[in-house]
Amino acid sequence: MSDSPNLALIRRLYESGMAPEVTSEVMAPDLVWDITPGFPNSGVYHGWDSAARDFFGEMMPKYESFGAVPEEFYADDDHVFVYGHYHAETKTGNTADVRFIHLWTLRDGKAVSMRQAADSHILQEALKG
Repeated sequence: MSDSPNLALIRRLYESGMAPEVTSEVMAPDLVWDITPGFPNSGVYHGWDSAARDFFGEMMPKYESFGAVPEEFYADDDHVFVYGHYHAETKTGNTADVRFIHLWTLRDGKAVSMRQAADSHILQEALKG
């Protein structure tokens, strides 16, 4: 079975490692980036520029490496669900593997929303020196 166009689009985003040329093509101007409470830099960000600057820009300096590893993709009309885990290594040398689920909403071939649920406690513990 082949991927739906929306699933293929989101799969491409993860496979690219959120490469700028892909995010600029995939993210809608009115994107809502919703990070679960308790997660580092949690909150709701409006627009990819804000998510990149205010979420990732503030969060990534705390890590030697941080990445989302998708394990399963599911699509239903204009929604794509991604189950996976984050793998992180902090600047202090701690590591963490944290499960997540991302719910993407797409419209006209663009991502308009990403809602995240993740085990924020494990990541917060890893950030402690």
